[in-house]
Amino acid sequence: MKILAIAVAGMFGALSRYFLSGWISSINDTSFPYGTLAVNILGCFFISFTLILLVDKLAIDPLWRIAITVGFLGSFTTFATFEMETLRLFQNGLTWLALGNIFGSVILGLGAALLGFAAAKAI
Repeated sequence: MKILAIAVAGMFGALSRYFLSGWISSINDTSFPYGTLAVNILGCFFISFTLILLVDKLAIDPLWRIAITVGFLGSFTTFATFEMETLRLFQNGLTWLALGNIFGSVILGLGAALLGFAAAKAI
């Protein structure tokens, strides 16, 4: 049952990532991967927020917790895509964009995770 819950939730997380990242990228005509950056930052926030909320604040069934965190949010975040897009930026000589993507994903992601943690603790 756990595998099925992760798989179904993962399908929705992957589709959410695909559509949101694609939409954000379509409104920005640039080489910078804004769609992936936005999804990673949102994913960092929601993973920490959800884990604190589901573990510390709400006593929900562990099956739901793993479906939401591992399935949906695990599929929603895109670290592997981030790595490949950053590598391509470096390979194309777009060093400043590559470094900006690293800074944005790591530092802003950590900040978003911290905010998610604090927001969930405040509830």
